[in-house]
Amino acid sequence: MKQITAIIKPFKLDEVREALSELNVNGLTVTEVKGFGRQKGHTELYRGAEYVVDFLPKIKVDVVVEADRSEAVIDAIIKAAHTGRIGDGKIFVTNIEQAIRIRTGESGREAL
Repeated sequence: MKQITAIIKPFKLDEVREALSELNVNGLTVTEVKGFGRQKGHTELYRGAEYVVDFLPKIKVDVVVEADRSEAVIDAIIKAAHTGRIGDGKIFVTNIEQAIRIRTGESGREAL
């Protein structure tokens, strides 16, 4: 099993969710996060004063899928989240040793 974590722009969430739904991804976790990468934040004007915003709002999407489905899921996220502008985000892939459904005690593939 693989955990795919994608950090994306907030307005791309619906497109990513729809793309994953088309691949029959049954569950995902979404978290509102803040951070910065190469873009290093930006400046905003508020009531005539300029403010530096160091941490930009992002969305973190976590999905756990079978290892053989991970490439398709990654491709779907890339296509749905891509704008071509700086700050599109990143995808991280990690190995998952075990998954357990708390309600039933099922583990492995059945837990997904």
